[in-house]
Parts: sequence; structure tokens; C-alpha cells
Amino acid sequence: MWVMYDICEPKRLSRMAKICLRAGVYRIQKSVYVGELNRNQLDQLRLELEATMDRSCDSVFLFPMERLSFDKGNVLGVAFDKAMVSDRVRELIL
Repeated sequence: MWVMYDICEPKRLSRMAKICLRAGVYRIQKSVYVGELNRNQLDQLRLELEATMDRSCDSVFLFPMERLSFDKGNVLGVAFDKAMVSDRVRELIL
């Protein structure tokens, strides 16, 4: 699962990040996350993000990603901000 957002207000931006991390997805860039969620976890994440966002100016994207497709992906340049991503996620992706 990929989660990406563009949030207009800094306080709300911080809340969105906390929601994503609490849901169990891993930050790979400032507003981009990846992780494996079951249907219930995804529904809970979507509901929390939806309740927090401002639909008049914020954007949130939730994209499913099958493991096979993910494994076929390519990373160009620096893969992840090492300060933001755990070793476990780097092992899963690289």
C-alpha cells in the first residue's frame, strides 16, 4: 500500500504523519509512505485521514500495490531518507 498526501496547514500535516505511522506504514519520503495493511487496517487509516484532512485544499492518495509489482519496481538515486526509514523496510524493498 502506498500512502501519499499534500496538506496545506502545518499542524494538520503533523497529525497526518502521526496517523500514518501509527497505522503501520513506513515513511520513505516526507509525505510518502509504504507498508502492508490488511483490509481493516486500511479502512481505519482511510477513516482517520479523511476525518483529519481539509477537503477544500488537502489531497490524500491511497494506492494498493501487490508484492509482485512492488518487487519489480526500480529505485533511481537515493532510495530513501535513512533518517526516516527503518532497516526493516529497506530490507523489504531493496
